[in-house]
Amino acid sequence: MLRGADYAGSVSVPAENDYPGQRLGLPREGRGSIARPGRRIAALLIDVATAGLIGFAFFSTPDAVTGVPFANPVASNLIFFIAQILFIPLIGGSPGHRLLGMRLELASGGWVGLWRPIVRTVLLALIIPAVVWDSDQRGLHDKAVGTILVRS
Repeated sequence: MLRGADYAGSVSVPAENDYPGQRLGLPREGRGSIARPGRRIAALLIDVATAGLIGFAFFSTPDAVTGVPFANPVASNLIFFIAQILFIPLIGGSPGHRLLGMRLELASGGWVGLWRPIVRTVLLALIIPAVVWDSDQRGLHDKAVGTILVRS
């Protein structure tokens, strides 16, 4: 769809997306539409909290000064990475994604495979690729591997 052409023959300019996912052929709302930021952030918090709780339960170490146990941050991060890399190809998303009604799929359709969850998770850990979005609300970590997070 082009916007801006008049009867005098001026040059047309491309129309902006009316909604996220439109240029990808996705519906505006409902199943298969782009997962919105609030839901995505909540899913990430669920995954991080779960990894932290598992890290605390199995890998806690006492603080050197106070003696109060805390979750080992290395173990918690490894648990987060393993969960992302394991569950994305197996169930179509992280546990947080699936609990909040989302799934990760290829932008072109199909299974995400095995390497994409690894690269995506490494980029997610760098934080910046996850907070920089395009007009379709896809983070750079998803664009880099050709995936898209949609509502299921």
